[in-house]
This record gives sequence, C-alpha cells and structure tokens, in this order.
Amino acid sequence: MRTLPPMNALRVFDSAARHLNLSLAAEELRVSHSAVSQQIRQLETWLGGKLFERHSGGVRLTAAGHDLLRASQPAFDMLEQRCVALRARTASADMVVGAPASLLSNWIIPRLEHFERAHPQIQVRLQTATDIALLERRVVDVLIVAQDHALAGIDAMRLFPEAIGPVCMPDVAQRVATPADVLDLPLLQTSSRPEAWEQWARSCGLAPAKVRPKRQFDQLNHMLDAAAVGLGVAIAPEMLVQGDLRAGRLVAPLGFKETGGWFSLYFRADAGAAVGDLSQWLKTAAGSAAV
Repeated sequence: MRTLPPMNALRVFDSAARHLNLSLAAEELRVSHSAVSQQIRQLETWLGGKLFERHSGGVRLTAAGHDLLRASQPAFDMLEQRCVALRARTASADMVVGAPASLLSNWIIPRLEHFERAHPQIQVRLQTATDIALLERRVVDVLIVAQDHALAGIDAMRLFPEAIGPVCMPDVAQRVATPADVLDLPLLQTSSRPEAWEQWARSCGLAPAKVRPKRQFDQLNHMLDAAAVGLGVAIAPEMLVQGDLRAGRLVAPLGFKETGGWFSLYFRADAGAAVGDLSQWLKTAAGSAAV
C-alpha cells in the first residue's frame, strides 16, 4: 500500500501553491474558502509541518511547501495529460478498416450501422485496401481480405469461407439448368479476379479452356449492375451478392462453390480494445450472415 496523504488535500495544495491565494484556489476548485483552509491544515497535520505562511497579501510557501510543490506539480501535470488522452481515446476511438471496395460496399457498409449502435464510442473509418503492408505500417487498424497471410506480430481471424457462383437476372436464369449451359451465355468478370470463371469451371468438372468471358469490369458493383440488366452472367462471391439475391435483382441458378479460401480479418497483435470489439462483432456478423 502506498504511503500518501489524502489525495484531495494534495489537489487543494496544488491549486493554492500555484495561485498563492486561498480564495483563488477556492474559486478554481469550486469550493468555499474554509474548505480550502481545512484541507491545507489536514495536509500539514499529516506531514507534521507548515506548508504556507500567511501575510497581509495572502500566503507564501515555506521551505517544506516548495519541496512538496516541486514533487507534486510534475506528477499532477503528467497525470492530467495522461487522463485527458485516455478520456479522449475512450470517448472516440478511431478505427480504420481496410478491405477491397466490393467487400466494403456489399458487406461491411450495410452492417456498419448495427456496429455503431452497439459501440457508439468507436468511430469507424473505411478505406479501400488489400495490401497487408498497410496493416504493418499502421495505415489501417484491421484488414479484411481473402488472401492468406502469416506474418510475425499479425493475428488472423477467419470470418467466412469464400464461395463463388454464377449470378444473373431471373429471365436469364431460366436458360441455365446445368453448369454447361452457362458457357453458352455472355460471361462477365472483374479485373481483380480474372481466374474466377476457370476456378468455378474446374469445381464443376468443366474444361477451363471452354470458359471465354466476354466483358470485364474494374469493380464488382459494375459487373453486378450489368448482370442485373441482362448483359450476361456474372461470377461473384456469395457473401457479396446476398443483398441482390434477397431483393430478387439477381438469382444464383446453380448455387455457389467453395474455393477453399477464406475471408479473414487481420490485425496487429498489439491492437487495443476497440479492435477486439470490432473483431468479435464481425465474427458474429459473419456467422449470422452465413446461416
């Protein structure tokens, strides 16, 4: 146990020593003049000596008072600075979440409001990102990608398995009964996943060489828009088209095939409590979405 005088008495002494005026100290602390005098007397009794000498203009520090001020003022300054910083961090923890643009717009953003309601003290900022180096350099606090990484100081949490499949507008889906039927239709893909159709074809027992995508898009949303108006059949991850499927804008006539990959959440091993809150919430959200 620490051997210290009453902390409130030290706080009163700090104010009185800075002002060298008990009335100004009382005003700063929002207490009465007599309350300040009482706390000073209590501290002097504990220390066994006078801290102030009274004179016609107010008070001045004794030698013991100067010694105590030299010790207490830096301690109070440091304590104040740290408490202000901690309060600011607790009141508004800033969190940067990095993920591919398609994942941000189709999976994270629709769920973000629920997280913010559950954790109003955490301010989430979203950033398009796929490079694990951004996490290492602390540009982002967490990174969600489908790639596998194993790096020192970086922890990982699997969110949901990646499964891909053809999606199209309902009228086009009527022409698709088997995987081979898809090959007779205009195929759409994204530039970020040029191998997706071939990967899907192999999982269905089709020759990848027979897959000839007709149109390529730089963003998943643009590809899905094209599929929704009948320009062809898109290949997309299941978790990123659930909203379109629920709305009936698109259908998945052949379902989805798992690729063996996972969407995983990566974060630094020294991440703070806010990252832990986000990680657990995303894990729960991913589990609910997969049901």
